[in-house]
Amino acid sequence: MRKIAGYFVMIILLGITAYFTFAYYATYSEGVRAGELIKLSHKGILFKTWEGEISRGISGSHIFTFSVLDSDQKVIDDLNELQGQYVKVTYKERYKTFPWWGESKYFVIKVEKENSPFNFR
Repeated sequence: MRKIAGYFVMIILLGITAYFTFAYYATYSEGVRAGELIKLSHKGILFKTWEGEISRGISGSHIFTFSVLDSDQKVIDDLNELQGQYVKVTYKERYKTFPWWGESKYFVIKVEKENSPFNFR
């Protein structure tokens, strides 16, 4: 009976490990989006996460919501510096997120300043 219980616990632990490994490494999609960076905040009660928004339209009706991992300090610094400007972000969409990662399934991994297509000079 102890042997069966030991196998059962081992199977459960392997399942949990496989789930977290899949959630951490697997990405659903990768891509690039551009728009005006309208928000970047460090928020949360139990877990503080970096959350941001990019307006992708003239009226602000198309909002791209994203998260940034705490380990990506360069991305966080660049986003803080480019607040209110037109940017291009490279992101990874994950299948699942955890409360200590962020609210969104979209995680920005790179940010660049872009020329706005709305500046007519």
